[in-house]
Amino acid sequence: MDSRNIKLTQSAVDAAKTAEKRYALHDTVIVGFRLYVLPSGRKTYHYRYRVGGGRGATIREPKIGDAKSMKAEKARAIARDWQAEVAKGGDPGGERQAKRQAPRMTDLFDRFLADHARPHKKASSVRNDERLISSRLQDALGRRKVEEVTRADIDGLHKALASLPYEANRCLALLSKAFNLAEVWGWRADGTNPCRHVRKYAEKKRKRFLSPAELSRLGEVLRTAEHDGCLTFPARNQAFPGSRTVPIIPSAVTAVRLLILSGARKSEILGLHWDWIDFDGRRINLPDSKTGEKSIPLNAPALEVLANTPRVDGNPHVIVGRKPGAALVNLKDPWGAIRAAAGLEDVRIHDLRHSFAAVGAGGGASLPIIGALLGHTQPSTTQRYAHLADDPLRAASDAIGAKISAAMDERENSITVVPLSGERDGRTS
Repeated sequence: MDSRNIKLTQSAVDAAKTAEKRYALHDTVIVGFRLYVLPSGRKTYHYRYRVGGGRGATIREPKIGDAKSMKAEKARAIARDWQAEVAKGGDPGGERQAKRQAPRMTDLFDRFLADHARPHKKASSVRNDERLISSRLQDALGRRKVEEVTRADIDGLHKALASLPYEANRCLALLSKAFNLAEVWGWRADGTNPCRHVRKYAEKKRKRFLSPAELSRLGEVLRTAEHDGCLTFPARNQAFPGSRTVPIIPSAVTAVRLLILSGARKSEILGLHWDWIDFDGRRINLPDSKTGEKSIPLNAPALEVLANTPRVDGNPHVIVGRKPGAALVNLKDPWGAIRAAAGLEDVRIHDLRHSFAAVGAGGGASLPIIGALLGHTQPSTTQRYAHLADDPLRAASDAIGAKISAAMDERENSITVVPLSGERDGRTS
């Protein structure tokens, strides 16, 4: 490769002619600053310097820019800055290379799933993380460098999902954890999580409980499905247009009964094994659940359902599927038919759990007791049933008030007043 020494002015760069081989023009002012001229006519600025000393020294020659889009004086200024960095022990070329090779968000998502989600989270949570990444986060952030994502980026993504507040908040929570891990892994500086101070949307908790009349209709439909093995819909039914008979597998009916009678989660009932049921102790002992190892008390109606459920040889599951040895995995379709027949189109499977708790609260059960029955780990989760726990108190207050009002209206003592403990001797408690 030929080379020449010349001050790299703009006129010198413009005047440089192509040759059969690549050659270099070395600047006479800044040692290491040079222009390469290629046979194709392309011209590029570079800065050559040494990192380290002795036999372990490394020669770097990072590109400054292309002469077609960068003036000579601009390239000279950059070369001078790099020269100053090298003099202080810096490595501008290495830093640029590291920046080019810096992990992107798609790398962070992959490592988040591999090193955090899959080893430490429940399978259902992992599936939801995978869904959020593929459907919401990958396209929006995947190509970005992890260290370059800003709070404005996260805030913009969050606001783009404003119409789906629950989904937006789940994305924010996932990203916050991922960026915390990025700091641990050295992919971002400590304390730079861009999710900080991005406010979550208020989430309105769904409060759908079955009324006594709705429970009655549900029971009637379950008995029909159990007896006939199917549900028949008239042509006017919007859920199943036209005359249609929908088969209902018996285990689906059993699952719905156990869900409403136990308050258990769908996954806990569909995955239930016979070995986990303690009939003498009247409880289900789950080796694992969303909240870890868990015990679910069984009331008499739930025990009766289980007692009347036939066991299938070779299948450990209570709620059996159509495949030999397998559990029922699709309750969505049978439940769709059951709720349509019962006129409960807006009721989700999870609302059966809510209804179990609502009946308990309305019957006077305390919130801590309801939380324990449902397996809640946080008291705040049970708080949604607080207003229902007031019903027995309200009923008692109404009854007392009615008697007092009647006595006052009739202007006679028609009620009996029983002194509370301590009142007979003038003391109050």
